[in-house]
Amino acid sequence: MTRITATSRASRLRGRRIVVPMLLTVALLAACSPQAEPTPSATPSETPRATSTFTPAPSPPPTTAAAPLRGTEMPIGEASRPALSAKIDNQIDARPQWGLDRTDIVFEELVEGGLTRYVAVWHSEVPAKIGPVRSIRPMDPDIAGPLGGIIAYSGGQERFVSMMKKTELHNAVHGGKDDRFMYRTDARQAPHNVILRADAIVDHYDALDAPAAQFRYSPSGWAPLFGRASKGVDVRFSPASERNWRWNGEKKAYLRSQAGKPDRVAGAGRISAKNVVVLEVDIDWRYGDIPKTVMVGKGRGWVSTGGSAMGVTWSKKSRDSRIVLRNDAGTEVRLAPGNTWVELVPKAGSVTVL
Repeated sequence: MTRITATSRASRLRGRRIVVPMLLTVALLAACSPQAEPTPSATPSETPRATSTFTPAPSPPPTTAAAPLRGTEMPIGEASRPALSAKIDNQIDARPQWGLDRTDIVFEELVEGGLTRYVAVWHSEVPAKIGPVRSIRPMDPDIAGPLGGIIAYSGGQERFVSMMKKTELHNAVHGGKDDRFMYRTDARQAPHNVILRADAIVDHYDALDAPAAQFRYSPSGWAPLFGRASKGVDVRFSPASERNWRWNGEKKAYLRSQAGKPDRVAGAGRISAKNVVVLEVDIDWRYGDIPKTVMVGKGRGWVSTGGSAMGVTWSKKSRDSRIVLRNDAGTEVRLAPGNTWVELVPKAGSVTVL
């Protein structure tokens, strides 16, 4: 058995006293020595994501455009053509007329003898033929002036022809340079038999400007919103000229009668309209027995649309300005999209809204 003597125990204690301070010294020196900067790790390179090469297909070009004289849509290739206005006969021997079922706007005016004639306007649809075409009257430049394009008529007094030729419209007069577009039909007796090749003359003068809008439109018109329910309207230009318009809910249109009988179109059905606008007008008798409807001015009127009617005021500032319809608040009234008949009824006549 090993015996530990006092001497050996003291030697080991002295060795521990030496070792411990040395370890502390090494630790302190290590703590105080400058630390090496860590080597930065390499930043991983980012591979950019492949961007999409998908390109949306271009939208197809529009195929329709707003029809300025109806508020509907029409083929875009036809929207730029000029309007065709024509003086159309309404004497009993001229009925039924050709092309009145395709019009955008028709103006009915008083002429001599208490009878009426039309300034009918085509743009959205142009039929092959229209007529019978008759002579102009002194108010026709004020009616057709804002429309531009072509005005067709069979002649007239030189003073009235001169007034029309001062407008910006192209005058197509029977017996003139555009006679190749007109002919007399054997189906009627002269002078109620002059026919115009409507589509041919519009194609020939297609470089003329398209018409500007004459009225404002909204999806259902303003009469159903702000007017009252109405069966239709009766107008009387004179004791010899009574007109009736009746709302037909099935056809969504007003149907026209004249002298108590349905008013029809040659080769087609009954004359109808989406809007019936009645304007109360003054008559200027400066031309003797030929009445001139006063178009430049203002007055009261009525708009019938969609089985409802409302009172309006109308105004027209000049020969070439359009007719503006306003309600009692002074806001411009909007018609329903579709064709319009404008009845220019003298104050001596009568208007009955049913």
